[in-house]
Amino acid sequence: MAASLCRFVRGGFGRNFGFVSRSPALVHARFDSTITETRPTVRPKDEVTHNQLSAFGEYIAEILPKYVQQVQVTCFNELEVMIHPDGVVPVLLFLRDHTNAQFKNLTDQTAVDIPSRQNRFELVYNLLSLRFNSRIRIKTYTDELTPVDSAVPVHLAANWYEREIWDMYGVFFANHPDLRRILTDYGFEGHPFRKDFPLSGYVEVRYDDEVKRVVAEPVELSQEFRKFDLNSPWEVFPAHRESKDTPKLE
Repeated sequence: MAASLCRFVRGGFGRNFGFVSRSPALVHARFDSTITETRPTVRPKDEVTHNQLSAFGEYIAEILPKYVQQVQVTCFNELEVMIHPDGVVPVLLFLRDHTNAQFKNLTDQTAVDIPSRQNRFELVYNLLSLRFNSRIRIKTYTDELTPVDSAVPVHLAANWYEREIWDMYGVFFANHPDLRRILTDYGFEGHPFRKDFPLSGYVEVRYDDEVKRVVAEPVELSQEFRKFDLNSPWEVFPAHRESKDTPKLE
């Protein structure tokens, strides 16, 4: 009786409940799978997706030739459509309501300041289509004085995005229901995200004990903050040292 019970425990009981011995190879394989991967993750090139995005971009350019100026697919299979500033509302309406697009979600809207360009501001609209699980990026351009039509009539989510762009870059959006600053304080002068805006700003705030409130004053930097070290850290190496005859900045 005892012998049969021992054989049952060693055989059937262990097999039924999974109490089997693990081989060293299996344990080693599982240990290798837990090692952190150190190689860079490279997205594989997908020709099918690239061709589909290219075809859809050409389709948009054929339907809206008045507004679409350029279509491109980036190296990460992201479709970008460059349009004229007058075509913001028509293009967004087309992409939202067309059966083959249905980009109903405005996930993000931002701007880029490139002072070297004649139209220094580049406006970017990132759209998402839940129906087709696809994304598209719309780009347009403007300068400091030319307003751009607001996207609020098409996407309500553009309300605060455009207020932020107006606050940070100074791009004016026509027909916006409430174009006010959203991040900076009341009475703030300038637009901080412009490349020509000084890093120290124009004013500084502090609490005044006499008037019992926060006051804004012009920036006054102490003298120790006005000293700049123009030497390069590479000059400590002999091969990068300047000759004695070379004039130095004073």
